[in-house]
Amino acid sequence: MKNIRLWQALTAILLCALIVVGCLYVSNVRKPGKETEPPAGQSEQTASPVNADEILSLWTADAAAKKALVEYMAAVTDENGADFIPVENRVAVFDLDGTLFCETDPNYFDYCLLKYRVLDDPDYKDKASDFEIETANKIKDQNENGTKYDGLEVDHGKCVASAFKGMTVNEFNAYIQEFKKQAMPSYEGMTRGEGWYKPMLQVIDYLKANDFTVYVVSGTDRFIVRGIADGSPLDLPNGQIIGSDETLVAPDQGDTDGLDYVYDDNDKLVLGGEFIVKNLKMNKVTVIMQEIGEQPVLSFGNSTGDASMAEYVTTDNPYKSLAFMLCCDDLERENGNEEKAQKMVDLCAQFDWVPVSMKNDWSTIYGDGVKKLANAE
Repeated sequence: MKNIRLWQALTAILLCALIVVGCLYVSNVRKPGKETEPPAGQSEQTASPVNADEILSLWTADAAAKKALVEYMAAVTDENGADFIPVENRVAVFDLDGTLFCETDPNYFDYCLLKYRVLDDPDYKDKASDFEIETANKIKDQNENGTKYDGLEVDHGKCVASAFKGMTVNEFNAYIQEFKKQAMPSYEGMTRGEGWYKPMLQVIDYLKANDFTVYVVSGTDRFIVRGIADGSPLDLPNGQIIGSDETLVAPDQGDTDGLDYVYDDNDKLVLGGEFIVKNLKMNKVTVIMQEIGEQPVLSFGNSTGDASMAEYVTTDNPYKSLAFMLCCDDLERENGNEEKAQKMVDLCAQFDWVPVSMKNDWSTIYGDGVKKLANAE
């Protein structure tokens, strides 16, 4: 009798075990019409193939730079491949002027903004300092005659800080928004705020679709870059926009050090009038570590001002890395310069960067509704 009861108990335990195993098997079977969940730490975007040709539709089919980027992306997103990069380490950095946005027409956006503020703005031109007027006239001369001035980039930064001193961040942004409405001098159908390179915006979309975090690292004043980006197709938060810096203070702070002043409920942040740093060349490398905190794996620039950033990204990187450099070689659709473009092509060959030809790699630059004026140089 005891043997029968023992056999019945063992049979019951075996049946329960079989039921549990069966349930686990059924729960892991892929049901028709339903995708399996991606592995932990991997997003839906990474799990699903990204159609590069669809996203990068404004790039020509035979563009070598496009091919290099697509091949790179295939390698670093293959979880089973030797070059796989975890999502948290997929960081890309972009310059602004000449990389994402019209570089000169006839000069940088922030140079034109200062020249307007100091020489043309009826509410400020009579208040401008001698140093601001001298610097703005240098910019005007550069615009009209191509004259080069040593140290102008730093003098300009100092004058931006002083010429907009006392404005709140929102007031400064509103000023920039109004300036963006002015017509782009060399183009028909485009304002100053619309000078985005559409193929490069597609690159950002492509990177984001592959779980990259994108930063803009510009030599332009940080608040001006944010103003240019505000309301634009560049869909990035302010925290991912880095630029040259100026001080911010509370209006009643005066000369009191920030360690000795307490912000109160009547305060607001205003531009302090002091220039801190021009974010160019080696300064881009240091600010990347200070603000991003790790070595990016992709760099996009267009000039020697971006060379240090490109080399930093591609030197001793634990992950597969690339640096792309735009070559402004299009004389019909952009304010191109063949000599400068060729110098950049040569530098790309020397440093193993990937050159991007605006003329040959892009089917459009600003869109079909924008035309460069016939008399524009």
